[in-house]
Amino acid sequence: MARYSEGFRERVLQMLMAPQSMTVVQVSRATGVTEQSLYNWRNRVRGRGVAVAADAKNPERWSGENKLAVVIETAALNEAELSAYCRRKGLYVEQVARWREAAAVGVGSTPALAEAAALLVLQKKARAIRGDDGDA
Repeated sequence: MARYSEGFRERVLQMLMAPQSMTVVQVSRATGVTEQSLYNWRNRVRGRGVAVAADAKNPERWSGENKLAVVIETAALNEAELSAYCRRKGLYVEQVARWREAAAVGVGSTPALAEAAALLVLQKKARAIRGDDGDA
């Protein structure tokens, strides 16, 4: 079984995200990493609250989980930082604003959603402080 460095995994996962938006099959062929490994890596990163879309070419078709991850990732960004983030991810500022509004409406109607969002943010910050990726 091949072992890949964390840096290599990050570079490969970037190929799946906008602006490159390559498919798992394309990345597998380009890197030699098996498709199953790529799916596992992508799911692990999604579990940490990072937006990695299954349909990177059409963000409106992203899952609610991925949209929420974008809202959380951009919550503390100023206008210039948000614009740069959107360019890197292949998004529009207006999309993020709509997703933020939808999350706020959902949070207002269900307290559990607010708690879940807060836990995701805290979990992500704790991992960043510890410098781990959540793998035990």
